[in-house]
Amino acid sequence: MSLFKARDWWSTVLGEKEEFDQGCLCLADVDNSGNGQDKIIVGSFMGYLRIFNPHPVKTGDGAQAEDLLLEVQLRDPVLQVEVGKFVSGTEMLHLAVLHSRKLCVYSVSGTLGNVEHGNQYQLKLMYEHNLQRTACNMTYGSFGGVKGRDLICIQSVDGMLMVFEQESYAFGRFLPGSLLPGPLAYSSRTDSFITVSSCRQVESYKYQVLAFATDADKRQETEQQKLGSGKRLVVDWALNIGEQALDICIVSFNQSTSSVFVLGERNFFCLKENGQIRFMKKLDCSPSCFLPYCSVSEGTVNTLIGNHKNMLHVYQDVTLKWATQLPHVPVAVRVGCFHDLKGVIVTLSDDGRLQCSYLGTDPSLFQAPKVESRELNYDELDVELKELQRIIKVVKSQGVWPMHEKEDDLNVSAMVSSNFDSVSQAADVEVGTDVVPSITVKITLQNRIVLPKVKLSIYVQPPLVLTCDQFTFEFLAPEMTSTVAFSVYLKRSYTPSDLEGNAVVSYSKPTGTPRVIQCKFRLPLKLICLPGQPSKTANHKLTIDTNKSPVSLLSLFPGFANQSDDDQVNVMGFRFLGGSQVTLLASKTSQRYRIQSEQFEDLWLITNELILRLQKYFEKQGIKDFACSFSGTMPLQEYFELIDHHFELRINGEKLEELLSERAVQFRAIQRRLLTRFKDKTPAPLQHLDVLLDGTYKQGWEETVDAAISHLLKTCLSKSSKEQALNLSSQLNIPKDTSRLKKHITLLCDRLAKGGRLCLSNDAAAPQTMVMPGGCTPIPESDLEERSVEQDSPELFTNHKHLATETPVPEVSALQGVSE
Repeated sequence: MSLFKARDWWSTVLGEKEEFDQGCLCLADVDNSGNGQDKIIVGSFMGYLRIFNPHPVKTGDGAQAEDLLLEVQLRDPVLQVEVGKFVSGTEMLHLAVLHSRKLCVYSVSGTLGNVEHGNQYQLKLMYEHNLQRTACNMTYGSFGGVKGRDLICIQSVDGMLMVFEQESYAFGRFLPGSLLPGPLAYSSRTDSFITVSSCRQVESYKYQVLAFATDADKRQETEQQKLGSGKRLVVDWALNIGEQALDICIVSFNQSTSSVFVLGERNFFCLKENGQIRFMKKLDCSPSCFLPYCSVSEGTVNTLIGNHKNMLHVYQDVTLKWATQLPHVPVAVRVGCFHDLKGVIVTLSDDGRLQCSYLGTDPSLFQAPKVESRELNYDELDVELKELQRIIKVVKSQGVWPMHEKEDDLNVSAMVSSNFDSVSQAADVEVGTDVVPSITVKITLQNRIVLPKVKLSIYVQPPLVLTCDQFTFEFLAPEMTSTVAFSVYLKRSYTPSDLEGNAVVSYSKPTGTPRVIQCKFRLPLKLICLPGQPSKTANHKLTIDTNKSPVSLLSLFPGFANQSDDDQVNVMGFRFLGGSQVTLLASKTSQRYRIQSEQFEDLWLITNELILRLQKYFEKQGIKDFACSFSGTMPLQEYFELIDHHFELRINGEKLEELLSERAVQFRAIQRRLLTRFKDKTPAPLQHLDVLLDGTYKQGWEETVDAAISHLLKTCLSKSSKEQALNLSSQLNIPKDTSRLKKHITLLCDRLAKGGRLCLSNDAAAPQTMVMPGGCTPIPESDLEERSVEQDSPELFTNHKHLATETPVPEVSALQGVSE
């Protein structure tokens, strides 16, 4: 904090509960007195317009009654006030007031009155423009090099520039790619408008380019103002500054050069006329406003920067020359001349604190109180010092860093029932004639401290559905326990990609820090699968090699086969709800397992279950080096047939959607007529017809997988810097065909077969849990991820640690994802 405070020369508080912003303050000789003395013009969002002429009797006096020249309440909020030559036929100064839907230009004049009453000031409306678009801010200047008058340019909230040649409307142009309006300024030397777009780059547009970018067919002025028609504008220059801007100011103190100053959220920049950076300065505090002004040193510029710590810093280029403390956070700052006192700093806060101050070095009147002196007892000090040294040694021996909390603020556990629900909760299922069971899952939450508004969300893979997936808890006392139960069942006739569910709990600590806990649970295979008749032949087969002796399938899949006398089962059949069948065979002589089915997509779930249960089986035996491998060729041809079939269904769905949308236009026209004629008597189904007709086809599987694989080929699987420099599209659109996707999948498998790794780190010592063809390894599993337990018996799943923010590598499975 600075030792120096801004000297209060004059100050006042404007109104009660009014709001102000950076465009609400202006300094100028608005009444054309000709004495070179500035007046303070302030507008507020409550619609008040005030004009002050401060002249305190002594330094630090508040506002006197005669200081307020004029106060009027306008109908609309005041967004910005500016003073310039805005009226044709005269070079007198006039006041422009910008409202959200209107631009008004006034003349301010004063008449001499009696000594008792003082001078009288009045505001006269010269002209106004009603705006067809909501305004954001404005700038003015001699656009196009006109002399003796100022033109006004207004920027709307949707990125349109509307130019007014005083009393008449000239034209309107849309800025290309505008999303949110930014600060706007005009450079008279280059005759261009400079703004900062929502892309965080400073952009410059020539006025001549704006003026001549018109359509071939001429329209009336009113139509131009409504539509803002024009050809695509071309930016003169652009510079990416990497942050949003608070304000822009053009500074030109000589006829040779000018500078563009941009105040960002963390830095302020000085640019040349062509957009090159002259210098930039990183700010220590979050800025609130700034004002460049002339410097006594030739070739340098002084800048006033206010911040949110009630400080006003004075920079000469990038060097901090002075720092002073203000009684408020300024949102606007200006420098003016009042009663022959030059360089008065005028600041305005968002709640209406207006102050005129100057920089001084008077010391603060505060003096620290004297401390009562007492005699020192050196014996007691020696004892205290030895005790402190003992504590320091203990802390060093135990470690400097504080230990983590042994207990979480919230513990989450999940338990899957071992039996089906006595009464199935399945509703609106589409799985043929099979009886669809449901199973109950219980989630238990136990808090250690008070936690209001705890939210629980449960996720399972479709077509598995939940009877309820959102819960809210209020732990208003510590050590409370809450348990919720819900049922899970299969809704449609295709197989889910995984049987793992996830319970995610979000809450905020008493300090306001958001936390997230997740607890994973695994659903039993019997929820979607029944024992089936094994088949000796099948169209699609997959062989898994292991490095351990074969295991009886009865011990791996209890409940899916009849127990034999020798307790050895090497053939087992599975039938999914809906009719699909899969056969699993375990070799008696080799260490292989075969999965076969008539449909290629049905192989995935049983293959995944087999690998997980084998790993769990050998973990119980204390064997840690168990591994699976696949030595055959990748079944890409069968996989591509599924992709083509899925894509054909999507395209047909899109065509049907287009046909329905054409009919929907006709239905809506009829609907509007009926609603207009019968008003409240219209039946409810007709009133909600829009909801039925607005169905759109959801984003498909092909775009997301292609984007994920392209990311892998561009990053961890790239072969050259040329591939790393590829720019991926930010939008996912339906492709014309699947050739590009199939090419990328083939390239992915080829890179993996040649030793590529799906890992963005360079750690080559990562554990290798599965050997793929060609010696490549899959994505290493996280150490935080817990292994699931056997699902045919009730087991308890505890919560994971608090999640850290990570960037996952896109995962691609060759057998899951397109069955839907």
